[in-house]
Amino acid sequence: MADCNFLQKAISIVQQATEKDAAKEYAEAFRLYQLSLEYFMTALKYEKNERAKQTIRGKVEEYMNRAEKLKEFLDKQGKQPVAQGGGNNKKSNGGPDGEENEKDEENKKLKDSLSGAIVKEKPNVKWDDVAGLFAAKEALKEAVILPIKFPQLFTGKRKPWRGILLYGPPGTGKSYLAKAVATEANSTFFSISSADLVSKWLGESEKLVRNLFDMARQSRPSIIFIDEIDSLCSARSDSESESARRIKTEFLVQMNGVGNDMDGVLVLAATNIPWQLDAAIRRRFEKRIYIPLPEAPARAHMFSIHLGKTPHKLTPEHFKILGEQTEGYSGADIGISVRDAMMQPVRAVQTATHFKRVSGPDRDDPSRIVTDYLIPCSPGDPDAIEMTWIQVDGSKLKEPEITFDDFQKTLRKMRPSVSPTDIEEHIKFTNDFGQEG
Repeated sequence: MADCNFLQKAISIVQQATEKDAAKEYAEAFRLYQLSLEYFMTALKYEKNERAKQTIRGKVEEYMNRAEKLKEFLDKQGKQPVAQGGGNNKKSNGGPDGEENEKDEENKKLKDSLSGAIVKEKPNVKWDDVAGLFAAKEALKEAVILPIKFPQLFTGKRKPWRGILLYGPPGTGKSYLAKAVATEANSTFFSISSADLVSKWLGESEKLVRNLFDMARQSRPSIIFIDEIDSLCSARSDSESESARRIKTEFLVQMNGVGNDMDGVLVLAATNIPWQLDAAIRRRFEKRIYIPLPEAPARAHMFSIHLGKTPHKLTPEHFKILGEQTEGYSGADIGISVRDAMMQPVRAVQTATHFKRVSGPDRDDPSRIVTDYLIPCSPGDPDAIEMTWIQVDGSKLKEPEITFDDFQKTLRKMRPSVSPTDIEEHIKFTNDFGQEG
């Protein structure tokens, strides 16, 4: 493995070089590129891993090419001043080898890489599909729907929210709310994760952040949704990498920096661990909304939503009981319990030793009644026929309806995924920095 001191020193110096390069201090940038290359070559000498050697060689070639361009530019500048203003001279743009053209090309590539984050097809999740969370939905309507529908309401000093943070235990519906926003809002919707913005190349991550916000401003009204924002913007520390620090700095500058116009752009973020966010990032989110575990009525509604049109025998009273029985369950827990309950009839078919004939509407023509469907039954049933599912004709099986007992079997073996300790931490954060959702 390469001596870490040589490699770290090379990276540190090349970071300074790129900063000087960006600031058009080309003479100093050229000196620093040369110095960094010496350290890279020394690191390469001691490196044993072939893949790491390839990476270092790639960076050496990249920075050597840039240093050569700078040297050529500086040599020509010493003989003949760079033209100012008009003319067809490519170098009149103020940089070596058409630097502005290079930057435009680079920005185009970065924007192309981010184009996949734009949600082109609406997820088809309506506000009514989100059970409970009334305060969160109202805040999002204030920030997203009303400014577009009634722009006259948001004039003068009255401005819509520019940053909303949704936080709470896992599985409470934060990402689901974002899907509802993407469906309901007549805006360009960017769905971003850390993988979209973190690059292995030096300086590229912050450029991706900058280009993301540029694209959002060009496409306004627009929404940038960042899921698991803690993975990008955790609290700064002495032990973190320079790359992570630069990403956070760029976020801060773009969200609330001098000269950056955020009108028509909403940054919507979600996290399960808000206390790990950097304090300056947290302040950029004007609304911090706690998405708690659902209450009993919301849980009952979730059971109904997740069942949908699946054949079942549950009554409104059954849904109410299920809501009361699932104290401490998140929305995701309820979704899993419904999926498991839906499998109970499948298990009944798989384990049945007896079936009986029943009548029911024909699948192809509901107006016609079929009398020879088969369903599982107990061996003691007077109409029971001893057989297994292997002997049942596939077209003759009538799927058993889901019953309240199926849910009881599921809930007896399920446990909530969120612990009381998690809830306490979120309540403490809400008392200190947030608001109830």
